[in-house]
Amino acid sequence: MKQARVAPILIIGGAGKTGRRVNALLTDLGFVTRPVSRSTTPSFDWGRPEGWEAALDGVSKAYVTYQPDVAVDGASEAIAEVGRLARKKGLERVVLLSGRGEPGAQRAEAALHASGVPWTVVRASWFDQNFSEGFLLDSVLAGEVALPAGAVPEPFIDVDDIADVVVAALTDARHVNRVYEVTGPRSLTFAEAVAEISAGVGRPIRYTQIAPDEFVLALKSHVPEDILKLLNELFTVVLDGRNSRVMHGVEEALGRPPRDFAAYVKKTVAAGTWSV
Repeated sequence: MKQARVAPILIIGGAGKTGRRVNALLTDLGFVTRPVSRSTTPSFDWGRPEGWEAALDGVSKAYVTYQPDVAVDGASEAIAEVGRLARKKGLERVVLLSGRGEPGAQRAEAALHASGVPWTVVRASWFDQNFSEGFLLDSVLAGEVALPAGAVPEPFIDVDDIADVVVAALTDARHVNRVYEVTGPRSLTFAEAVAEISAGVGRPIRYTQIAPDEFVLALKSHVPEDILKLLNELFTVVLDGRNSRVMHGVEEALGRPPRDFAAYVKKTVAAGTWSV
């Protein structure tokens, strides 16, 4: 039988790829949640720290996603302050979504550890859903994905797996003070991933490797500068092979293997997301 809990679980970034999934899973389990963003009441805006304390009032735990990415300048200081507030208010734990192989993300993780609040870090690889819910969707629909990524493989992770791990960390004290490095079960190059999507939808979608400056120029007119800087760093610095290894965080946290990229493609095709 489902049982409602009185003190809500805070979800910072409740409308994001992982946040909305975590919120749905917790709600279905009977937990009271407080998904927050700039447009909610109470609101949470990473650029307005004066409002953070109100968002944390009366909550039991928190899931934290930093926008635009926990690796950017200023993120570690912000995470340190959220951790301080969480400890002050007696939160049972804070679960942080982090990234693999990013020095800025590692600084943010360290800041959370140092705050003294019980913590769990979910350190994720590149999302499958970037091809269907992110900036690459239009490219897939147009029939060409052009990125400055060569033959370096990436163990793409299904966001549904991330959400499952986060919910486990929020609801089971056995996950406190653990780092879960979550990836998919196999590594693919971007060209291989696009080829699997093409086969799944049954129409040609080609992958083209372009120069970093060409990539930046193509996005400059419709992507915010901070996001553009982040993407450029991901493709020119982080995507150098350091994250190619498959990790076992999903299995460690959940006792089951992660979803394969092929299963993600099948599910997304069935949903009609890539239908032209």
